[in-house]
Amino acid sequence: MGRVHFIHMDQIPAGESVLAGTFTVNGHPAVVLFDFGATHTFLSKSYALRHGIKMCKLKENYHITAPSSPVTTGMNWMVENDAVLHVGSREVQLKSKVTGKIIKIHIPEQKHTEATVNATELQEIKRIPVVCEFPDVFPEELPGLPPDSDVQFKIDLVPGTAPVSRRPYRMAPDELKELKTQLQEQLDKGFIHPSSSPWGCPALFVEKKDQGGKRLCVDYRPLNAVTVKNNYPLAHIDKLFDQLAGAKVFSKIDLRSGYYQIKIREEDIPKTAFSTRYGLYEYLVMSFGLTNAPAFFMYMMNSLFMNELDKFVVVFIDNILVYSKSEEEHEENLRTVLTRLREHQLYAKFSKCAFWLREVSFLGHILSEKGVAVDPSKVEDVLNWKQPETVTEIRSFLGLAGYYRRFIKDFSKTVKPMTSLTKKNAKYLWYPKCEEDFTSLKQSLTSAPVLAQPDVTKPFDVYCDASGNGLGCVLMQEGRVIAYASRQLRKHEANYATHDLELAAVVHTLKIWRHYLLGSTCHIYTDHKSLKYILTQPELNMRQRRWLELIKDYDLEIHYYPRKANVVADALSRRAHCNVIEVRPTARVISCEIDAIEMATEQLIELYNLIIEPTIKEQVIAAQKQDKGMAYIHEGIDDEKRACFTLDDQGVLWFKGRLVVPKDMELRKKILDEAHTSMFTMHPGSNKMYQDLKQKVWWTRMKREIAKYMSKCDICQRVKADHLKPAGMVQPLALLAWKWEDIYMDFIVGLPRTQKGYDSIWVIIDCFTKSAHFIPVKNRYNA
Repeated sequence: MGRVHFIHMDQIPAGESVLAGTFTVNGHPAVVLFDFGATHTFLSKSYALRHGIKMCKLKENYHITAPSSPVTTGMNWMVENDAVLHVGSREVQLKSKVTGKIIKIHIPEQKHTEATVNATELQEIKRIPVVCEFPDVFPEELPGLPPDSDVQFKIDLVPGTAPVSRRPYRMAPDELKELKTQLQEQLDKGFIHPSSSPWGCPALFVEKKDQGGKRLCVDYRPLNAVTVKNNYPLAHIDKLFDQLAGAKVFSKIDLRSGYYQIKIREEDIPKTAFSTRYGLYEYLVMSFGLTNAPAFFMYMMNSLFMNELDKFVVVFIDNILVYSKSEEEHEENLRTVLTRLREHQLYAKFSKCAFWLREVSFLGHILSEKGVAVDPSKVEDVLNWKQPETVTEIRSFLGLAGYYRRFIKDFSKTVKPMTSLTKKNAKYLWYPKCEEDFTSLKQSLTSAPVLAQPDVTKPFDVYCDASGNGLGCVLMQEGRVIAYASRQLRKHEANYATHDLELAAVVHTLKIWRHYLLGSTCHIYTDHKSLKYILTQPELNMRQRRWLELIKDYDLEIHYYPRKANVVADALSRRAHCNVIEVRPTARVISCEIDAIEMATEQLIELYNLIIEPTIKEQVIAAQKQDKGMAYIHEGIDDEKRACFTLDDQGVLWFKGRLVVPKDMELRKKILDEAHTSMFTMHPGSNKMYQDLKQKVWWTRMKREIAKYMSKCDICQRVKADHLKPAGMVQPLALLAWKWEDIYMDFIVGLPRTQKGYDSIWVIIDCFTKSAHFIPVKNRYNA
């Protein structure tokens, strides 16, 4: 095996027999390195592939390090062409093989053509496995214009569009100073050049988040308005993490000024012109603010890593995540990604990259072997958000908090008081419930659980529920939560019967998690028992039939679980449920009971806020001691008229074995609410509710109060069917033979009195001719 010696581009300033310049090779521009110290001439493989240059396999093997320039000319080429190198004057002298004349080529000094690496960063790079092999991928600055390639940014305009020009924005003195500095930097790098284009959009500055300072941008809104939009889809961030199940080792790579690494098509360069205090310039590389820039960059990155996507690479614009199940596998995967970047001369910013991590922050989430969690540093804006004072501020807050809605159980129910303020013509009134939910939502983000990653090869468990406020569902696998989802009821859904509302929750689940559940086994759990038989029920309404067609696409089983046996809520939000009395034998509730369930270790992070409230029985006993009417009964307990009343050892008053409820309207309403609207009762009728309650409690005129309470229940009045006998058919009137056989009469009274004393009108209508007669009369009677 032979060995080849040549100098790298970053060693050019120290070389005494080396020159580099841009020349045309096979009709394509390339940086050519003239090196008398190199023994052979080489063309980089990436350059040959990019420009369709045919390659052949050498008979001999040569051991070389990766060249940093597309073309390196060595001694063999120079001898063949009688080349003489004049380093001082930067000239190459060649002898023409055709005419025999001497050809002199002057090479201008190259500015920023080399990709140099910061010395401190280079030391760090050398200590990182695999990364140490690719220091040229992490330059301190971009080496200049990106190489020519077939991938160029295009700006297609709507037909008939005329050039648009806007005058520059005014800037503060400090901004003008920064503008002049950045313009010169970009001119030196070749990213922009002076322009005489008829186009022109104003330049402005935006703050940099990572290292402070200002970034020069252009307000391209006039250009974007007449640009044909590129509809290449941007990936949904939640869906990017679905392939990470089993990943244990992570690395993230952030490209350095990614937009500046893509050239603009030559005929589109004048369209990028921007106006400043110091003249008109135009971009040669893709600029910030162009409407199709994100979509085009996403297209380029997806094309670049198409074979690696969903295997061990996640790409979102200029962010790259490499994930693996083992360190050995990660070494191979990371080398593949860095090699791909080197081949296409794409550069990363080392200070924003991280390698060989067990837990990594990526796109506002914390990724680890355990799953996906909220990045605490990213929710600080939500936690520090002050009380919204306008509808616009509410929308901004809900938009920011909604980014993490998959981590928050019953998100839609929590934000409903706030979203109601954003409706059209709604009066802005920040009442206590809004403040309570506003604070609760911020606290939920700080204690959001770690969500597991889905494994499509294993069955899923889905828990669905519906209420008068909205629909909620939880996706789980092997006892761990994957995602929460919820939404508020639409206006027409508020009129659904309970059966349809519960079925709507199931359909909502299948729609939003279709990409998980379609093709996988799924177990759906609901607290509405009749849904178990929906697949075999013979009689369905039109809505249910339509939904059944969707349900049949899935491999699912519907199971019934009683609400008190639901173990969907994770340990972070689990609270004791305190209830009172046994309303019916089938609805026994134990006070302050927490079901014993198996939870994964990572879910047992916190178990707190077990608020134990007094049961209704305890509240009734306390109310008896404070009620003066009870004292009167206590004094005459031995009277024969009060023989039905008894006192137990604790001094509690009973009536025929039933607890006596004192005349406390708030307490009685609480008992009625529990018996009618609790999770175990489901709005029974007046008679059923009375039969249930009279077994446990008693107070005077209890049946009348129950009937009155029932008549005011909005849900019962709207949803329950009318069981009264239907009215009979409408009967037509007999046909008349002549006019004035039948007439209608009525009086219009209470009119202002006329001068003649008339204050009413007698109306007479003939049934046959429909002719009407109006006769003024005086109302002299009161009855």
